[in-house]
Amino acid sequence: MKTLYLLRHAKSSWNFDELSDQERPLNDRGRDDAPRMGQALAKRDIKPDLMVSSPAVRALSTAVLVARELDYPHNKIVVEPSIYQAEVDDIIDIIHKLPDSASSAILVGHNPTFTDTVNELSPSSINEMPTAAVVCLRFDCKRWEDVSRANAEFYFYDYPRNVN
Repeated sequence: MKTLYLLRHAKSSWNFDELSDQERPLNDRGRDDAPRMGQALAKRDIKPDLMVSSPAVRALSTAVLVARELDYPHNKIVVEPSIYQAEVDDIIDIIHKLPDSASSAILVGHNPTFTDTVNELSPSSINEMPTAAVVCLRFDCKRWEDVSRANAEFYFYDYPRNVN
């Protein structure tokens, strides 16, 4: 069994015109929502074997804040440059190349690609992942390269306004 969590980055700031898109930080709401989502995952007793993040500041900051709540060492977060500006096929390729030693993985990235990836891999569909939303999919397989809609189970979908 493989368990995948797709986590959209928390709300980012548009207040810094001089920054590139990749350099945009989290705004106040994002800095509140990311740990809240980490706490919601911790309440579910989630202990990921692997966290992989886009290099964008808003995504990596989200990953670090969530990791802190899950007692996942932030220095073990893998930065995967290809998540930034990826298409669905790119994300699926990243998933297929995850190490089989990891039973569970959290990928932190961007919309609309993450919503589209959920809808590509899952037997259930969602409209749009809001910022800091997480979808959990489980796959009845032993190798990440075998992950597909055919062996997928939609396990849960959470977002900041839905958690306490």
